[in-house]
Amino acid sequence: MYLKHISLINFKNYDQADFSLESGVNCFVGRNGIGKTNVLDAVHYLSMCKSYLNPIDKQNIRFDEKFFVVQGQWDVDGDEVEIYCAVKAGEKKVVKRNKVNYEKLGDHIGEFPSVIISPYDRDLISEGSEVRRRWVDGIISQFDRDYLYALVKYGKVLDQRNMLLKQFFENGFFERESIEVWDMQLEAIGNDIYKKRVSFLEEFIPTFQYYYEFIGNETEHVKLEYKSQLNEASLAELLVQNLKKDSFSGYTHAGIHKDDFVFLINDHLVKKFGSQGQQKSFVIALRLAQFDWLKKQLKKKPILLLDDIFDKLDNHRVEKLMKLVSDNVFGQVLVTDTDKERVATIFNRISMDYKLFDMVEVMEE
Repeated sequence: MYLKHISLINFKNYDQADFSLESGVNCFVGRNGIGKTNVLDAVHYLSMCKSYLNPIDKQNIRFDEKFFVVQGQWDVDGDEVEIYCAVKAGEKKVVKRNKVNYEKLGDHIGEFPSVIISPYDRDLISEGSEVRRRWVDGIISQFDRDYLYALVKYGKVLDQRNMLLKQFFENGFFERESIEVWDMQLEAIGNDIYKKRVSFLEEFIPTFQYYYEFIGNETEHVKLEYKSQLNEASLAELLVQNLKKDSFSGYTHAGIHKDDFVFLINDHLVKKFGSQGQQKSFVIALRLAQFDWLKKQLKKKPILLLDDIFDKLDNHRVEKLMKLVSDNVFGQVLVTDTDKERVATIFNRISMDYKLFDMVEVMEE
């Protein structure tokens, strides 16, 4: 499986652009700000029905325009599959497969997987728990549709419970029976999500640790820990324990929406105690493990998107990553960089062919 062609209309800084891609390595080279990363983000749209960089769809429409279209032709075992994604301001997003609308966007997730390694990945370490939950949920959802739909349903039930709690607080009364209706649903869905997150990490952690040792040649011991209130008590017990606090705040304090994934190096927080090099190795290993896990679960190689990493990584880590490319660990690879000569040097060193897109020439067409 690989992406043969991608077309952009009014997407970010592009009025119109077309790229015919190779099944191996494709390099997009040009100065910062010219739109290299936007091409990778367009591929992410075709894969996940959303932007990697900006989750608000309408903000990805080109300035002074009212819509954007991203369209791709995929080769799937010799058959051509067309994916069409369109966003128009004020209207529902449209995603089609071979000109047929998806009934649910979730039915598309996992069909054309991708993994991006980007300077923005450091947010996994530096930002709050929501970023890490979204990352884990995004991986599991590509393989397990029931998990994806459970997340959506959990969010709706949680919103209803919070709305009821606020009404109780504003009106000065409390009705236990009405809350229990939502509690029962929250418990059932939340417990399933919790169990699947636990199961995922049990499989994922050894792969992550392998790639950390490989990419960084580090001797430190790294871990991922699942921090959840459900590690200590059932969700039913937690909802009862927090009911008084919930009723005064109008917010649900217990549940899988409060979970976090803790990144550790030698039993210390990577965020606080990891060096810059260790943090880079950590996030690259997370992404490589993500690629490996999806490849095994989906029985297909995701597209690997490497955004501006040659400029951000030291030579040691670049060489390690390129060794995986040359060993055919990956399938199709899309790379962005600012330096044409550096790209040529790197891929000539591993004797690998690649297709080069000079973005200055692309933008002038």
